[in-house]
Amino acid sequence: MTATSTITRNIMALAIVGMALVAGPQISKAQTAADPIGNKAIVQRAFEAWAAGTGSPYDLLADNATWTITGNSLASKTYPSREAFINEVIRPFNARMSVGLKPTIRNIYAEGNTVIVFFDASGTARDGKPYVNTYAWFLDLRDGRIANASAFFDSVTFNDFWTRVAVQ
Repeated sequence: MTATSTITRNIMALAIVGMALVAGPQISKAQTAADPIGNKAIVQRAFEAWAAGTGSPYDLLADNATWTITGNSLASKTYPSREAFINEVIRPFNARMSVGLKPTIRNIYAEGNTVIVFFDASGTARDGKPYVNTYAWFLDLRDGRIANASAFFDSVTFNDFWTRVAVQ
């Protein structure tokens, strides 16, 4: 092997090592940008606060968050902002309750920036009847805030409650 080919080979090796060092932190940043453990903990704490009556997952909603209620309930559609969702669904829902909902998580999953919460919630409607439903929420978080949500629940149970109990 000539001195020139040895130098060329060493330069190429250094170039590859240099590219790996430069690319390494970028790959690392891309892999850690999503924080499933942290996101899961944020949502878990919000549900614990909800169960204790000291907060709710809705406190995590970004102002420009979208919330989609899937299926065929009377509230099914995409709400384009936190304000729209709270004003059109949460406040009227709570106004129909004499004892607010308390959640019981069946399971919570996290991958990347998405947290999925499978839970039951129950409370008492203003007419004295219980409201009990099972939910699955798919929550996409950005910087610890819910940016996008999709909610699934029993629309028959919801629609009965929504039409049976007047807003006070």
